[in-house]
Amino acid sequence: MSSKKNGSKIPIQGSERQPLVGSHVVGPIDPNQQVEVTVRLRRAGSDDIQSRIQEMANQLPSDRHYLTAEELEAYYGADPDDVAKVERFALNNGLQVVRTDNTKRAVVLKGSASAMNSTFGVELKQYQYSEGSYRGRTGHIHVPTEIASIIEGVFGLDDRPQAEPHFRHHKSSKRVQSSEILAISNRTFTPVELAKLYNFPTDRNGRKLDGTGQCIAIIELGGGYRDSDLDTYFSKLGIAKPDISSVPGTRGADNNPTGNPKGPDGEVMLDIEVAAAVAPKAKIVVYFDKPDDRGFLAALNRAIHDTSNKPSVISISWGKPEEFWTAPNRQAFDGMLQDAAALGITVCCASGDNGSSDERPSNDGQGIPDGNAHVDFPASSAFALACGGTHLTAFNGSISNEIVWNDPDGGAGGGGISAFTQRPDYQRNLVLPPSVNGVNFDGRGLPDVSGDASPLTGYQVRVDGRDFPIGGTSAVAPLWAGLIALINQAIGTRVGFLNTLLYIRIGPNGVLRDITNGNNGINNVKVIGSDQLVDIAGYSAANGWDASTGWGSPDGKKIMTSLI
Repeated sequence: MSSKKNGSKIPIQGSERQPLVGSHVVGPIDPNQQVEVTVRLRRAGSDDIQSRIQEMANQLPSDRHYLTAEELEAYYGADPDDVAKVERFALNNGLQVVRTDNTKRAVVLKGSASAMNSTFGVELKQYQYSEGSYRGRTGHIHVPTEIASIIEGVFGLDDRPQAEPHFRHHKSSKRVQSSEILAISNRTFTPVELAKLYNFPTDRNGRKLDGTGQCIAIIELGGGYRDSDLDTYFSKLGIAKPDISSVPGTRGADNNPTGNPKGPDGEVMLDIEVAAAVAPKAKIVVYFDKPDDRGFLAALNRAIHDTSNKPSVISISWGKPEEFWTAPNRQAFDGMLQDAAALGITVCCASGDNGSSDERPSNDGQGIPDGNAHVDFPASSAFALACGGTHLTAFNGSISNEIVWNDPDGGAGGGGISAFTQRPDYQRNLVLPPSVNGVNFDGRGLPDVSGDASPLTGYQVRVDGRDFPIGGTSAVAPLWAGLIALINQAIGTRVGFLNTLLYIRIGPNGVLRDITNGNNGINNVKVIGSDQLVDIAGYSAANGWDASTGWGSPDGKKIMTSLI
């Protein structure tokens, strides 16, 4: 915490916000407007969860002792005394305590905008920008000195969109049937075809591998799915419709298809159809919430700590450049991904669809006006399996070529060097390339792995009654999630946190399909707020790990064998 005081309060370090570029203040928030926030608390005790994770991460999955939900709460949940102090603080400031959760280290508070302003030392205002409006703030959030060490972050005061989906339509919008070939070099695929090309395991010791006994959680921050589309899609694939259900989120967020296949419905359907097609007997549970920071955190927390469905792998296809996230945002996500690792849950995150820039090519307030390279979060968390993109060519049922995804008409796999996450221990033996921004920071390199992502060679899906191809690293995260579910079933335990074994055992031994051609640099990126166009240097593929495709694309059977 900073030592700079605001009366009897001090700012939460790193909580400072600036308005979205291109937005303007419409006016103050109605002082009587009801606002809900989530206060995230520190872990109880002195035991270091990262040390426990590292100890497990060096072991094969069969040798690990994952924590139970009860053990996680007892060792690493919130201290009940800390919860009580925050409750007293809230009540003394006229706020209502909606609920508390020691395992999630969360205290949810509700009150008027006026009370929130005075309680947390902020001034909430209404902002307008090209894509809508949001409730926002500038500067830091403040909390009393006596409880400052307890509170890691306060989420929900600002409800600007925090994340966007990472999927790409082919610009021709041409419909594609399962038997159609656009060209030898640009054929699209069903997920089942890609699973065969990537040698996903189908049996072990005479036992069929189809995801039986596994649960794949999918995080969605908008849109929805229609059962009629899923019925049609899986019927065409010759697959019995998988077990698919949804868990609603905060503030009415739920399965809500919009009817726009180029909107978030495309993300939801892509994620479900890819994961379920490669692991058709796995339970698919979709966790919906709002795309602001509080909603994203809440959806992931519900999935990780769902003791009913018990996901063994989570797929996240939403994110934004690291610079959009406050330090408490990133800390909260890291903490939740640590919980997932301790419980034996693998979390697959899309690395972004705009190459080394990680910038959506628009002037809508969603960009960063610096013309530099960026990496995507939460993929850049040290506890995420960051999934990058390739352009895959196949002929007669075999892969004939695979290069870094970087299409001439737009779209490229995200990757690079983090400006905020320190290089993790599992990357200590790598020779990481320097940041193309020239920044002297020993950051985490990403992605970790890759898979087909170009919409030119993408995934045949069905969305809002239409069949067409979609690409993006959004497809790679559920593809890897489906593979992990198959491997979990095969080895009889959870793979869990994979990164350490990936970097010390799997990757260096040539288990994955190494991608050695292409780069993820982007040309003619518009600097937000001006007419200036710049070229952003990228990272080139190379032998072994690289910052455009990681260790490469999967060979499912070889990966399974390496984990036994």
